Amino acid sequence: MQTVPVTAKRSPGTSRAPARRSAGILLFRRTAADAEVLLGHMGGPFWARRDAGAWSIPKGLTEPGEDLVTAARREFTEELGLPVPPGELIDLGTVKQSAGKIVTVWALEGDLDPVEVNPGTFTMEWPPRSGRLQEFPEIDRAAWFDLATAYQKVVGYQRPFLDRLRDHLRGTAEPST
Repeated sequence: MQTVPVTAKRSPGTSRAPARRSAGILLFRRTAADAEVLLGHMGGPFWARRDAGAWSIPKGLTEPGEDLVTAARREFTEELGLPVPPGELIDLGTVKQSAGKIVTVWALEGDLDPVEVNPGTFTMEWPPRSGRLQEFPEIDRAAWFDLATAYQKVVGYQRPFLDRLRDHLRGTAEPST
């Protein structure tokens, strides 16, 4: 499994802000046919009428110096409003987004009822340039999807995590580095 370094080498005399980091947990459960993963539909007006590519692994930004596993657990709870189920985390590695953010995800076998999800919220100006601040849910719904369907629903840069989970479940995953 390929990992992405946290900091890039810089030329002498240059400065650049450290890469932003996110961490999350991809909850999965085994089924007779394959496996299902829990995804959240991103909240807010931009995503309201979208479906394909508008679902996400529960994750969020890390605090400076914060342990990534701690951040992943915190973000899972903040986004879903539910505690992380017990179990062993499976390292699915990292992905670097085109904008430079580095996302680290762990898989966790477990179960929860999406009806019980009580997401956190965020505030943004809406409509744009109106001066009005409105509060929106981090995710507006959560659902279980088989891996093939999840691949169509999830935001594109997160697809490698689904591939890595599938490899892990098939016993063909490369060791995490």
